[in-house]
Amino acid sequence: MGDRASACVAILATLDTKGPQASFVAETLRRQGVTPWVVDVGLGRSTSHAPADVACAEVARAAGTELAAVRAFPSRHHMIEAMGRGAAAVLARRLEQGGLHGVLALGGNQGAAIAAIALRDLPVGLPKLIVTTVASGNVRPYVGCKDVATLFSVADLAGPVNRVTGPVLRNAALALAGMALSGEAAPGSERPAVAVTVLGNTQPAGDRAMQRLADAGYEPVAFHASGACGSAMEHLVEAGDVAAVLDLTPHELAEEVMGDGVYVPVSPGRLTAAGRRGIPQVVATGALEYLCFGPPETIPRAYRGRPMVLHNPMNTNVRLTADELARVGEVFAERLNAARGPVALFLPEKGWSSYGAPGGPLHDAGADAALVRVLEARLSPRVPLRKLPLHVNDPEFADACADALLAMLGSRPGAEASRP
Repeated sequence: MGDRASACVAILATLDTKGPQASFVAETLRRQGVTPWVVDVGLGRSTSHAPADVACAEVARAAGTELAAVRAFPSRHHMIEAMGRGAAAVLARRLEQGGLHGVLALGGNQGAAIAAIALRDLPVGLPKLIVTTVASGNVRPYVGCKDVATLFSVADLAGPVNRVTGPVLRNAALALAGMALSGEAAPGSERPAVAVTVLGNTQPAGDRAMQRLADAGYEPVAFHASGACGSAMEHLVEAGDVAAVLDLTPHELAEEVMGDGVYVPVSPGRLTAAGRRGIPQVVATGALEYLCFGPPETIPRAYRGRPMVLHNPMNTNVRLTADELARVGEVFAERLNAARGPVALFLPEKGWSSYGAPGGPLHDAGADAALVRVLEARLSPRVPLRKLPLHVNDPEFADACADALLAMLGSRPGAEASRP
């Protein structure tokens, strides 16, 4: 991705307030043999800021406006959105020209928000780091489902670089320099990718299916059904980076429908991208029977008193009711029916997760049946529903799902799958 002769790292900063910090990290990068490329995403209200390779007026024009117009916007929200869009266009142009090997953004709340808009459409694998005061809190609104790293600045990035911010900024610059100079393409990129969704409660099924797909010459890519990962998968499918989807664990659909839980998708529309693209997809009901919350004290009052499992000290699984699963089933059927390509739904009748098996703490066959009834009533005849007298983690269930997907794919690019 980079070398000592050509590696370039963009520095995004509001130079009217973060000029000393931008100059400091630029010099640190130079000492490592990396070319800094400073992009001013501020409003240019001060004349004391550091010089920029791309002035804030140029960033505003890249957003289709002028800096004076941005300054006159009625709200800070609109200013941030415009400068973020402009910075995104500037970075995209530089990347297309082959001269961008990483991005280091500096800011408080406003700077981090601008950077988040600017970085969200850059490709996976390009190094991206935001040094900000807000990194100690909930950064999901900033990083979404993209591979953006954040580093807490400890002290505010204001005034001169000091004994607190100096080491933090230096570490950030060294990290970006190392990534820009040493980055290499990930292995396995020549094999068609197949997305596979998993949670800890369905991991055995995922592992078995991924081995089967790998044996057939595909590159399985696991996505932890944790809200951000599922959204990331949908984006990658939409971008054409995925040949097929084995959605063993569409758990996030339950949280999207209910609007509750810590795994609500970053972007709405779980179980839609593969259908729009028309690529093969095999879907199961893995981990649809519960919502994930944090520690028990964080569970909303409406869900307390139900069967639940403390999955780990920071994660509690709470059982859904029959009525709630019926609501999930309605959306489930609607989205599978809308698929333009081949799709099949596999139902493991002996449990959808390790906790949902007969005798397990979240087992409730009656509630599960409510979802099944909705699916049977509403699924299109072109979406086969295959019920298997197995648990989701039984090897035979994983084999059946993987084999069905391979059959949809038709020609196999590598060795034939073999049953262990």
